[in-house]
Amino acid sequence: MYLVVTGPEAEDYKKELASKFPQLAVHAVSKEADIPQHADKVEIFVTLYRIPDEVYKRAVNLKWVQALTTGVNYVLDRPSLRKEVVVTSCRGIHGPQMSEMAFLLMLALNRNFPQVVRNQEQEIWGKWPGKLLYQKKLGVFGVGVIGEEIAKKAKVFGMTVYGFDIVKRDVKSVDHFLGPEDLPRVAKDLDYLVLVAPATSDTNKVANSKLLSSMKPTAFLINIARGELVDNDALIQALESGKIAGAALDALVPEPLPKGHPLWKTKNVIITPHVGGMSDIYMEQVMPIVQENLRRFLQGERRNLINYIDR
Repeated sequence: MYLVVTGPEAEDYKKELASKFPQLAVHAVSKEADIPQHADKVEIFVTLYRIPDEVYKRAVNLKWVQALTTGVNYVLDRPSLRKEVVVTSCRGIHGPQMSEMAFLLMLALNRNFPQVVRNQEQEIWGKWPGKLLYQKKLGVFGVGVIGEEIAKKAKVFGMTVYGFDIVKRDVKSVDHFLGPEDLPRVAKDLDYLVLVAPATSDTNKVANSKLLSSMKPTAFLINIARGELVDNDALIQALESGKIAGAALDALVPEPLPKGHPLWKTKNVIITPHVGGMSDIYMEQVMPIVQENLRRFLQGERRNLINYIDR
């Protein structure tokens, strides 16, 4: 079978997969621009990149897309992706890096760390008292694998955790488990709101003007999920008017954020280029899922692949 693996480290993935599955013809694509040349032959995509719709239109032999990410909206939203093509994800492996990213951003906002770096560059010795995470109230919107890991780490910092999810369950590190519909009511009590829910029609622009207006003027918004969860115009207005104290955005719409976009110059915002899910051991994290799914797929299995997406 003709397998194409895409991503910056595609050659490393190819080497690993080719040695384990000699029956596959594995092709590595490290540049997105080179993906279309495989469209007519590809049967399996193992991909970190967003595959262009015109590739799916030409990929008449495609049988399966294994996304190397948690979210697969960038796969499912392609109009030319045939319904019979199997789609799977690598959901469940991002807890360590995403939770660390959440705390990096919360601490950076708390301590105004971007200004510390700017002061160092200008050789300025400036000091101010930093805010603490200790005894603060943290809202986690989306209590899946990542949300639970954030909640666990929050307890180490002595925080009170409010979890918001459509599936309510007993999570030891979550002090108050609520539904998404409760967020507008509870937002006024939160010091931090971290968004980690998937992008769906229900979560689209959940951080809108109504929600942001209900938050404390000392509160921070952190989005490490998908850019679709935040209303950019409402956020800019909230930051410029002081309705909230600051925001950190690792996921945006559009991506990459173009030069001249007003968010670049908005005060009290930290922007990172959607790197929260990345890690120095990413290949080690995803490869067990990819290899097991390949074994099952080659044996003729489909619906019982790990993280099978019911379309």
